[in-house]
Amino acid sequence: MTAPAPAVYSIAIFVNDLVQALEFYGDKLALPLARQGSFGAEFFGEGTRIGVHPAVHPDARALVGRHTGITLFVPDLLHYCGELHQRGVRFVTEPTQQAWGIMAMVADPDGNVLALWEDRLPEDAEHSPLDQADGTA
Repeated sequence: MTAPAPAVYSIAIFVNDLVQALEFYGDKLALPLARQGSFGAEFFGEGTRIGVHPAVHPDARALVGRHTGITLFVPDLLHYCGELHQRGVRFVTEPTQQAWGIMAMVADPDGNVLALWEDRLPEDAEHSPLDQADGTA
């Protein structure tokens, strides 16, 4: 009998100021807060979670203020980005139409960058919905 395959539980973002991070992720991005404690906070209660943790160790401090590699799927991205502008969120990249959808990038108060994505293709695109970001099917 083989052991079950592992599953992704959470992705960590390290921050210097947990109070500011909670405001950003919870209030400005409107991510659902699942739990919080001395460890930091966890957003999304089901599926893969995003953990926001204070950078207390030197290795964690070195990870603050970078591109996280995290992409959040956002239906109606343009409307959402309008709301983010009203809430004072800093955009690294404004929403831009790409061959695979619309993408924007935002930064939290510590400079951690997240991508926001909607899979809406341009009206005149002749792409299959299965096209990948690198142009392969």
